[in-house]
Amino acid sequence: MRASLLQIDVNDDESVASRRRRVADLVRDQAGVDLVVLPELWTTGAFAYEGFGAWAEPLDGPTHEAMSKAASDAGVWLHAGSIPERAASGTGSAAEAPLYNTSLVYSPAGERVAAYRKIHRFGFDKGEAVLMGAGTELVTVRLPETVLGVATCYDLRFPELFRGLVDAGAQTFVLPAGWPERRRAHWTLLAQARAVENQAYVLACGTAGTHAGVPQAGHSIVVDPWGEVLAEAGPDEEILTVEFDPARVAATREQFPALKDRLLGLDTPTR
Repeated sequence: MRASLLQIDVNDDESVASRRRRVADLVRDQAGVDLVVLPELWTTGAFAYEGFGAWAEPLDGPTHEAMSKAASDAGVWLHAGSIPERAASGTGSAAEAPLYNTSLVYSPAGERVAAYRKIHRFGFDKGEAVLMGAGTELVTVRLPETVLGVATCYDLRFPELFRGLVDAGAQTFVLPAGWPERRRAHWTLLAQARAVENQAYVLACGTAGTHAGVPQAGHSIVVDPWGEVLAEAGPDEEILTVEFDPARVAATREQFPALKDRLLGLDTPTR
C-alpha cells in the first residue's frame, strides 16, 4: 500500500474556509496512492478552544462535502482527520447540542464509511475535556488490503483502546493529532510502543505551525509492526508518502506470537 500523511500547517492567519479548500486540493493531488490521512481538528486547530462552538458542524456539513468530493476525485481512501462536530440536539436548539471531536473516513467513491468520536479528551479541567463529549464506541474500517483501527491524538496514551481495536481486527492504526511540540518525545515513543505491543502499523499524522499560541510538533510518523520507523516528517507542513506491506502484520504475529500469550483483560477477576 501507499499512504500519504498530510501534515497541515494550521495557523491563525488562514481562515477555516480557505484552509478547507486548500486541503481538499491537496487530497486531490494524492491520486494514485491508496490511503490519505489528515490531522486532528485541522479546520480550527486543536488548541483553539474558543472557536470550537462557532466552527462546529454536523456530520454532513461543509467539511464532509469537501472531503467526500476530494476523496472521490482522487479515488483514494481518506481519513479526513477530525472536526468539531455539533450533534443533533433532542431539544431542537442548535446552541444546546453537544460537541464531539469526530474523525471522518471516506471510501474512494466519496462515501463516508465511518465516524469516530474521540474517547479520551485532552485538557483535564479545561478545553476539549469540558467543551466536548466523550465517544463510547471503537471504530474499525475494512480496506481491501488491511483493517484500520481509528484513534485520535490523546488516545495514544491509553494502550487499552488499542488492545480493543486489535480484538476488533485492526492491523493498521490511523491516528490524526494536534500534538504540541513540547511533548514531541512522547509522540514518537508512544507511536512506536503502540506498534510494538500490538504488532501493527501506526500511521500518525500531526499538524505543523503554531495556532492559539501553541507550537505544534509536526513529525508525522509511520511505524511498522516491529517498531521500526519507516518514515518521519519534519516540523513544517509536509506530505509524507510511504509504501508499506500490510501482509507483514500477520507474518509478524505468526513469527512472534506474543498476542496469543495475553492473560489479563477486562474480564480478569480482582480481589
